[in-house]
This record gives sequence, C-alpha cells and structure tokens, in this order.
Amino acid sequence: MKKFLLAVGLLSIAGTALAEGKSCEELKSEIAAKLDAKGVSGYSLEIVDKGTAAGGKVVGKCEKGSKVIVYKRG
Repeated sequence: MKKFLLAVGLLSIAGTALAEGKSCEELKSEIAAKLDAKGVSGYSLEIVDKGTAAGGKVVGKCEKGSKVIVYKRG
C-alpha cells in the first residue's frame, strides 16, 4: 500500500508539471508505464472532464487543465 501511495503521489506531481505540452493519450501512456515499472497492477486510467473524477484519484491533467486522468484500483 505504501508503494502505491508513493507512486500516485509522484505521478500527480509529475503529471501536473508535464501536462501542458502533451496530449492526454500521451500522458496517460507515460503514467501507465511508470505504474507498471513500479509493479502496480489491477488498475485503470481514464481520461475525463475536469470535475467528473468521482470514485478515483486524479493523477494528471491535460488539455490545459480541462481534462484529468483518473486512477482507479481494481
């Protein structure tokens, strides 16, 4: 669980900093690669409009903050 929280924390910081110049799909792929490298499994990443991230943790922003990438476990 600690590994998961660390990964999500790091990804949210990195995702926010890098989001402006990348497409949502590109950022989502990078986040998935980082999670996979950390050994995280059984998750999903979903691109949704800002403010509609119910039931998940926002781990990245894209399209100048109008969309977010949501991490869901299971």
